[in-house]
Amino acid sequence: MPSPTVDIVSFGYLHAAPPPAHLTIDLRAHFRDPHISPELRHMTAHDEPVRTTVLATPGIEQLLEATAAAVAALLSGPSADGATIAPGCAGGRHRAPVFAQHLANRLRGRGIRVALAHRDLDKPVVQR
Repeated sequence: MPSPTVDIVSFGYLHAAPPPAHLTIDLRAHFRDPHISPELRHMTAHDEPVRTTVLATPGIEQLLEATAAAVAALLSGPSADGATIAPGCAGGRHRAPVFAQHLANRLRGRGIRVALAHRDLDKPVVQR
């Protein structure tokens, strides 16, 4: 029997409601928003300056580790057939996809099967 898959779906709250998930993580109020820097605003999580900015936020490492532990707990249940994790930020182009990618890498490093999707990464910058 194959091991369960963890689906990670990053998203932006300003585009649509969060996707259905076992665990939704709201990154809006607690982590540095690259959107506020004009030089980063039109970049995405694909760009190194965005990743560096997000990952330099105090607490991000602890949240990644705590989320990985929560995923392991969800998968250890008697009827666990996978889990969906949905990290969200305002526009879905910066914080959430960076967090999602690093969570996916961490879980894969622990032998967990992961499917990663970024719902809003390629959408236009939200004007706010």
